[in-house]
Amino acid sequence: MNAVHKRLPFSSYSDAYALPSIIRCETNLYVAQFAFMKLLPAKYIIEQALARGTLRHGMKVLETSSGTFALGLAVVCRERGFQLEIFTDPVMDKGLENRLRSLGAEVFIIAEKAKQGGYQRSRLDALHARMKKWGHSCFWPQQYETPDNPAAYKFFADQISGMLGADVTLVGSVGSGGSTCGTIERLREKAPGARLVGVDTFNSVIFGQQDGERKLRGLGNSLVPKNVKHELYDEVHLISAQLAFAATRTLHERHAVFAGPTSGASYIVGRWRARRYPEETVVAICPDEGHRYVEAAYDREWLKQNACAYDSVLLDAPATENHPSTALPPWNRYPWKRKSRKAVLDVPEGASS
Repeated sequence: MNAVHKRLPFSSYSDAYALPSIIRCETNLYVAQFAFMKLLPAKYIIEQALARGTLRHGMKVLETSSGTFALGLAVVCRERGFQLEIFTDPVMDKGLENRLRSLGAEVFIIAEKAKQGGYQRSRLDALHARMKKWGHSCFWPQQYETPDNPAAYKFFADQISGMLGADVTLVGSVGSGGSTCGTIERLREKAPGARLVGVDTFNSVIFGQQDGERKLRGLGNSLVPKNVKHELYDEVHLISAQLAFAATRTLHERHAVFAGPTSGASYIVGRWRARRYPEETVVAICPDEGHRYVEAAYDREWLKQNACAYDSVLLDAPATENHPSTALPPWNRYPWKRKSRKAVLDVPEGASS
């Protein structure tokens, strides 16, 4: 990380790409574009495990992931000389799988969903079975639970505060909870009034929806991760896959920011927030670049074939719901007001928030 601050040549790929480029899109709207964001916590988790001695050379690293946390681990394990096993599901795209294998990772695709908890649960079950076999000769990073995941984002928070000050409105997608919660906790050490807007998708249980099929990947969950600290969020938005894909293309067409659908979801929310509150400095997190999505989000035929096309004019504002469970596509906003999940969801539907 020091190379970033001293402007020295980078000693590795993970040093070079751990932090994003911060780009101004509108008067008070900035996007923080990562090459792939999960490289930052993967690098930090492995470094901390080595420092503590919970990971030693000769041990295997095992993790469950269907996205770029697996890629982050693969990069760091290749740099550090560790064998990596990834437990994923059929949703992982072939390009990512090929890249993982090229970096030396062994990829196990779990084809059957658990009745409770979906693929996340079945992948965890497979990982636990594997850990029983390897015993103390393996290390599990536990991205959804380890406090090292959110702690890694202190570097990102310091990058923001160094450029824009700490009193910002951070907008980001919520999957493991690490990026949004870790970043805002660090920012609020300097600016307690810094605001956090979480972006989720429909049929994700994190903020109170019923679990169901989700076409938008990289955010949402069938389980509630321990690293999601609900009391940190000022506001929560739910975005449909169709709208996120459309916003992703708009981000590219208007600002040349080539990013994935989770970035599109954060961008449309960030744009709305920046226009509604012109006195705020809004930073929208773009978790990865668009290369993986050229034949998906950027391909109109694919969008039509997969019922992901959005043919209307891009929405300028969300609907506002009194209870997260009643939110309906394509875009809904709920004023979370830094409450616990239980406090919010125990409010009867239809009651004032």
